[in-house]
Amino acid sequence: MASVYIPVQNSEEEVRVALDQLPRDATDILDILKAEQAPLHLWLIIAREYFKQGKTEQFQQILEEGSSPEIDEYYADVKYERIAILNALGAYYTYLGKIDTYLGKIDPNQNKNFTSAIQYYNRASRIDPLEPSTWIGKGQLCVAKGEYQQAFNAFKIVLDDDPNNVPALLGQACVHFNKGENEDQYKKAQEYKNSLEFYKRALRAYPNGPPAVRLGIGFCRYRLGQYDRARQAFQRVLQLDPENVEALVALAVMDLQTNEAAGIRRGMEKMQKAFEIYPYCPMALNHLANHFFFTGQHFLVEQLTETALAVSNNPIMKAHSYYNLARSYHSKRDFEKAGRYYMASVNEISKPQDFVLPYYGLGQVQLKLRDFRSALSSFEKVLEVHPENCESLKAVGHIYSQLGQMDKAIETFRKAARIDPKDSQAFLELGELLISSDASAALDALKTAYNLIKKGGEDVPIELLNNIGVLYFEKGDFEVAEQTFKEALGEGIWLSILNGKIDTSKVDSTLYSVQYRDLSLFQQLEEDGITLELPWDKVTSLFNYARLLEQLHDSEKASLFYRLILFKGNWNYFAALRPDKKGQKLEATHLEKAKELYTKVLTEHHGNMYAANGAGIVLAEKGQFDVSKDIFTQVQEAAAGSIFVQMPDVWVNLAHIYFAQGHFALAVKMYQNCLRKFYYNTDTQILLYLSRTHYEAEQWQDCKKTLLRAIHLAPSNYTLRFDAGVAMQKFSASTLQKTKRTADEVRSTVTELKNAVRVFSQLSSASAYHSHGFDEKKIETHVEYCKHLLDAAKVHCEAAEREEQQNRQRLELARQVSLAEEARRKAEEQRKFQLERRKQEDELKQVMQQEEHFERIKEQWKTSSTNFGSKRKDRLRNEDEEGGGERKRRRGGGSRRRKKDKTRARYEEEEEADYMEDEREEPDEEDANNMVNDQDEEAEKAQDHLAAAGLEDSDVEDDMGEPSSAINRKRRAWSESDEEDEPSQRPLESSPAGYKENSGESDEEMRGKSGGNADVEEDDE
Repeated sequence: MASVYIPVQNSEEEVRVALDQLPRDATDILDILKAEQAPLHLWLIIAREYFKQGKTEQFQQILEEGSSPEIDEYYADVKYERIAILNALGAYYTYLGKIDTYLGKIDPNQNKNFTSAIQYYNRASRIDPLEPSTWIGKGQLCVAKGEYQQAFNAFKIVLDDDPNNVPALLGQACVHFNKGENEDQYKKAQEYKNSLEFYKRALRAYPNGPPAVRLGIGFCRYRLGQYDRARQAFQRVLQLDPENVEALVALAVMDLQTNEAAGIRRGMEKMQKAFEIYPYCPMALNHLANHFFFTGQHFLVEQLTETALAVSNNPIMKAHSYYNLARSYHSKRDFEKAGRYYMASVNEISKPQDFVLPYYGLGQVQLKLRDFRSALSSFEKVLEVHPENCESLKAVGHIYSQLGQMDKAIETFRKAARIDPKDSQAFLELGELLISSDASAALDALKTAYNLIKKGGEDVPIELLNNIGVLYFEKGDFEVAEQTFKEALGEGIWLSILNGKIDTSKVDSTLYSVQYRDLSLFQQLEEDGITLELPWDKVTSLFNYARLLEQLHDSEKASLFYRLILFKGNWNYFAALRPDKKGQKLEATHLEKAKELYTKVLTEHHGNMYAANGAGIVLAEKGQFDVSKDIFTQVQEAAAGSIFVQMPDVWVNLAHIYFAQGHFALAVKMYQNCLRKFYYNTDTQILLYLSRTHYEAEQWQDCKKTLLRAIHLAPSNYTLRFDAGVAMQKFSASTLQKTKRTADEVRSTVTELKNAVRVFSQLSSASAYHSHGFDEKKIETHVEYCKHLLDAAKVHCEAAEREEQQNRQRLELARQVSLAEEARRKAEEQRKFQLERRKQEDELKQVMQQEEHFERIKEQWKTSSTNFGSKRKDRLRNEDEEGGGERKRRRGGGSRRRKKDKTRARYEEEEEADYMEDEREEPDEEDANNMVNDQDEEAEKAQDHLAAAGLEDSDVEDDMGEPSSAINRKRRAWSESDEEDEPSQRPLESSPAGYKENSGESDEEMRGKSGGNADVEEDDE
């Protein structure tokens, strides 16, 4: 696979990107392209490769990033690559818009994709207004929108500058071809000629162009009626490309249209080859289905059309597929299904001009179902496209006659007769309508129809001859009327009667009744070997001939004719005769007679349930389902209330009514109740009815289960086995047609197909020993189709299993990611919980430690205070004792004062000695203050924690409020002792400063005092 090399900026290195290994996420590629400021043509190459691989989102992402304003600004000088990117985006959105328009999802004028395409093309035009590729893109956009004149102008701008521009020439050819498809008949030829000329110019400008160019030439030649030249063009395409499906299909269609055995054989061979090359070509599938429809192989028609519907997205192709399917059911007289598929085909068509045949088929079915208004609307749609279509005109005339609008009906048939004077049916219908209003004109029309039929070498209908004879009879032209009646009757017993060869004298005239006498006459004639055959369609002519003979006064022959009609009027025989191809008039006659008989019985016996059931059957046959359902319901209720009567038939008939009305659920319930109530779930015929209901309701599995129950009850019934195989096959086909299938569904489909092949193979092998009534070729066709579906199912199964495996891997990955995220979240919650718990424990531990420390400090404070107080008291007691002794030795006041001063001085000295001793015992004052301050701070913090925890101690607060310094405590204790012992000295000792000042007296003074005291002492001594 090719690769591209992205040059690295400011380096000679390159980044190699393999085009077959492009990443799923285009962001990686975009990062490289933007980081290395890669040339824009590399952006376009990578985006185009993504598109080829079907990765349209990545394609769109790269091109939109490559056309962003930042890229435009950076690559302002690079015009061509910027225009190429914008045009690529415009073409992509044109493609999306065209798909939406073809699928009928949105109106072209409201298509947002077309709007986006216009915006990108306009941006490209602003870069370079004369760039041809931009104008070609605009032309393609206009073609997709159906704006052919604007497309013509866009392509013309390019061709005016470059007459040999091949894309513009092909675009112009496409414009003229599409205009020819939509123009009136007289303008079509010119448009096809113009298209052909442009295709020729493109081929001359580029002789080595793709084979598709010659395809266009072939289609133009075909439209112009130049079939030989068209065939040459298609054959040339096959020479260049032997597997070109379009050319093969085109040649096959041309061969099929020859209507010759050899041509049809060649055409089918080409169709088969096209199908083998590409089994999902809708056109080939539709033409093959059309061929098999005319050969009567409706089973293949259904298979091919179902496949075509599954693979086609084009509305016209789908309309053809639905039409083929509807025709198949129509030919099998399944009018309800045919009507549904005709309607589906019509719904795929935007206008009747695209494909008008479904409207005609739908009108026929609606006419058959007596929905005259809807049928009239359908045929009028056909006449809009083909206003001179005689078949549609005759149908419209017939509808008018059924609606009672005789004037419109007559005028319509006259128009049809004028358009095609050789259409005998138009004259026949016109004559029948004119009988009641204009006998002469009616006779002329019927005679014209008679002459046309005779010239065509066809058999003249008895009804036509009878009507002509009646008109001549009423006109009084008895001779011509007699000849006409004879021609209508042909050979038979009546000729013997007319010629006098029948001898009526042999019959005994003494018989007691005329009826017995008539019976004896014709019985004797049969015994004599004379055939008394009287076909039902000649009864009316014979009766009219008898009337003519009466008018001619030949009463004997007329009487014999009347008696023969009465003798042959065995209604039971007529009612029992139910051929596969029903005669509508005969059937109506039988039903009306049966209704009369049942009504007569009910008149005599009001409670006769059997007669009521029969009357309900007659009404159901006539299509009056609601009335018949009411009758069956009443009979069912009456039978349920009687212990002597059991009528399972009425339950079955009621279920048939629900089935005919499309109420499949009610029909299933009714069949099941009947089967359980009357047959103990063992009647194979009821089971067959039930399985058919499931089949029509598209409940394939229930249909199969019901048939398997029936097969268990009747193993030798090959019809049940065949139906079971068909149900399995239908289930498999419907499953494979689903847009989304699980692997289990596909695997079950494979199993069902294998079972279906086994069932059909058993039937095929059983044909060698038993006659089961099935065509071996039909069974082989079923087997081949099931094998074909089996091959396709295996491919789908592998794809579904891969997708299921990918889904499981994605789910497992998502589950693992979810579990990892849940584990991470739980771990985070656990970590936060542990941290919070540890923090609380640390705080509690710290609070307890602070409390213990605080208690120790309190104990220290108490101990220190107690020791200091006791020491002080001892000292004071000693001093008091000493002072008392001295006072005893004093003599006089002078000596007392000197002793006091001496005592004071000694006291101060001792105090200083004690103070120094205390200083030696305790730490330094500064260190002690620091330590106490630190302790105070810790105590305050501890108190704050206690307050936050609600454990605040008021005593501690009181203690904390006092000074905490050891020196201050000592001094306070000292001052207190001084106050107790020496109140007179309190002013001097109120502060440390005062004390220092007093103690700081001059040494001389102190020495003087000491000396005086000493002298005093000495004197005392």
